Amino acid sequence: MSFDVIIRGGRVLDGTGAPPFRADVAVSGDRVAAVGRLETAEAATEIDASGRFVAPGFVDCHVHGDAAVFDPMVQRAALRQGVTTFLLGQDGLSFAPGSAETVAYASRYFAAVNGPLHESQRGEGPLSVAELLGSYDRTVAVNTAYLLPHGTIRYDVMGPSSAPASADDLAAMLRRVERGLAEGAAGLSTGLEYLPGRYADAEELAALCRPLGGLPYVTHMRAYGPGAGVGMAEVVDIASRSGAAVHVSHLHGPADVLLPLVGDALARDVDLTFDTYPYLRGNTILAMVVLPPSVPAAETGRALELIAAADLDEWWPGLDATWPRLTVSHAPGMEWTEGLTVVAAAERAGVSPAELCRRLLIETRLEAGVVSARPDEGPEGEQSVRRMLRHPSHTGGSDGIYVGGHPHPRGFGAFARFLGRHVRELGDWTWEQAAVHLAAHPARRFGLSDRGLVRTGFAADLVVIDPATVADRATYAEPRELATGVADVLVSGVPVLAGGELTGALTGRALRP
Repeated sequence: MSFDVIIRGGRVLDGTGAPPFRADVAVSGDRVAAVGRLETAEAATEIDASGRFVAPGFVDCHVHGDAAVFDPMVQRAALRQGVTTFLLGQDGLSFAPGSAETVAYASRYFAAVNGPLHESQRGEGPLSVAELLGSYDRTVAVNTAYLLPHGTIRYDVMGPSSAPASADDLAAMLRRVERGLAEGAAGLSTGLEYLPGRYADAEELAALCRPLGGLPYVTHMRAYGPGAGVGMAEVVDIASRSGAAVHVSHLHGPADVLLPLVGDALARDVDLTFDTYPYLRGNTILAMVVLPPSVPAAETGRALELIAAADLDEWWPGLDATWPRLTVSHAPGMEWTEGLTVVAAAERAGVSPAELCRRLLIETRLEAGVVSARPDEGPEGEQSVRRMLRHPSHTGGSDGIYVGGHPHPRGFGAFARFLGRHVRELGDWTWEQAAVHLAAHPARRFGLSDRGLVRTGFAADLVVIDPATVADRATYAEPRELATGVADVLVSGVPVLAGGELTGALTGRALRP
């Protein structure tokens, strides 16, 4: 027997939840061709996996790589954690479908999250889902799948308006959803704390979910933390009205609050899953954290006028406890603040934290981003993370953001941390359960029916993991440090990472469910 690649001598985590078993894995073309004892087989490329696991490539269910995925550094950061597929179009905001004006809005408003449209994706006319997916196909080293971003669609139809959608508006949005699904989208996402998604009601969202046909409604809910009950109640309402499956993004907070809400939704026959990342800090746009709801952040010029004229004591009387928890991650034009807390940056500038925030918002034209510590940081917070990830409805997501001089470390370490910290050190999962949570379960959820398992005939997205050394190295102080313990990765049957370094192969596919 002759194959293109054979991974020899490893223990296979096949993604079914079965215990690891000793087997060779052979690849022909972009498919797994055989799994078993293949001592007499030959291959052009052989990888020695002795003492290591061979697992299906991981699916990052929530990552903001829409533009950053073209960066070889980002591809390497993902592959060094075993991630072979990015699910893009998160939080209701990305680049397609939309007119040039809509693309410009998404680039500007979410600049601290997605960054600007990559030069290879730019054009003068509208951008479709098919064109966006095509820009990723075989041009990067990881696979990509794409969620239809509700906020982008709403802006394309209604601009920054806060009005309820009219019947004509809803019909226009539905046409975009139906076309996007036909062109290969893997679901519909919302960002109900961002603009203009915040302006949509449950009736609008349920109507847009009805064409999904089993693909999930993926939501950054309207409220988390103490308000998670409000957010989850709306999720249940939308699912009940539309019949859609639901996937809740980055479901973090006290497990004593969140797990009963998940249980209640499941008891109501809502088909619900969720993702988490194994950290206790978030990363988002400063405007979302500090601006009052009355400020139209979707209208940059008007918002900046209001910020410049604001009485900050009236605007931010209750944020004294918040300022020390905010670290600047992205501040174009004020890069000296990146990596500093708002308090430290304010001291350096000789102003109050509120005034420093005003300057950040104005100087960056609302593009500033922050890493934010949650009030529940500490041992109790980690216990909640552990309890959430053990739930059978859980999948892994990094919520990775690669923009700015000092991003959150999760984009460089989340999946390695799942393995090193939560499998090897804490035993929250077995190794075989890790392959289910990080590969098989998300592949099923998003309709990627030939991914997520090490099985003959399946796509050969394969990772070789050293269980003794896999670990995250990125920290809040040094957020771009690469993970260790994953040195060999195949995407579509081709080695894209060898010895921990990119091979130069660009075999990532644009995946359609």
